[in-house]
Amino acid sequence: MKPWLDILALGTVTGVVIYLLYCRGIAVTKSVAAVLFVFQTRKSEDRAALNSCTGWVRHMGRFRRRGTYTFTLDCQLSNGDAAVSLLDKEKRELLCLNRYVTTGSIELESRCYLHWEFKGATGKCTLYWKNTPIP
Repeated sequence: MKPWLDILALGTVTGVVIYLLYCRGIAVTKSVAAVLFVFQTRKSEDRAALNSCTGWVRHMGRFRRRGTYTFTLDCQLSNGDAAVSLLDKEKRELLCLNRYVTTGSIELESRCYLHWEFKGATGKCTLYWKNTPIP
């Protein structure tokens, strides 16, 4: 086999693996400039610890069941601002939370994206969600 075919096959497999991780909400895309940036996704929450952070993070939400989801954003920032938007598959905004609007509910039937936006933020932010299933 030619070496360039091996490289092409490896690149294709890597791309497929990254896409599958992204669709499952494990991998994230981001564009961040920060002194310190730690971002964690969990089963029913996202956490961010940051220092002088400006940029965005987007990942597929892990909303496996249909239902009404209640979102709560807990921002403990000493500087700057942070916001989280819930986007549908066409990337249209369904819900937006920030330090002034900290809770919101929405009925979800399919997968959605969580889009974090940071503007000179320093501190900690946590987004929690809880599902009330639709009978």
